[in-house]
Amino acid sequence: MNIRLADEQDINQLIKMRWDFTIEYDESKKIEQTSFTDFEKECHSFLESALNSGQWFIWVAEDNGKIVSHIYIELIQKVPRPGRITYPFAYITNVYTIKEYRNKSIGSKLLTTINEWTKKNRYEFIIVWPSDDSIDFYKKNGYVHCTEPMEYFPS
Repeated sequence: MNIRLADEQDINQLIKMRWDFTIEYDESKKIEQTSFTDFEKECHSFLESALNSGQWFIWVAEDNGKIVSHIYIELIQKVPRPGRITYPFAYITNVYTIKEYRNKSIGSKLLTTINEWTKKNRYEFIIVWPSDDSIDFYKKNGYVHCTEPMEYFPS
């Protein structure tokens, strides 16, 4: 198992995984009736931009050249504060492992790599909004619930 940062050669696999991830959890079954081609164009553009931005980092686990798990990280820059060096924080999103590779500690290895990477780069903290099903996964990897964030949903 190879854990590494994604590059542009991975875009097609990442697009397919994002599609499969969304379809797998779509209880309405409406998304799979939408155009894959339209999604593919939008996602390809996003991934090209993200991979070259220095703001997004996509970590992958691959088995014999096949990406089997991924975690997307977006760095959030903070406004500088007098009297201290300001470091960004990391936002985790789009965490997915394909079915046949689940429950084999691949996600935990990927997350451990990310935790070490954020520590090495002195990012202030990592934040993730887990699904109910993934709370235990994050807890066993050192994450704790926080109560500070607030939300606003414009109508």
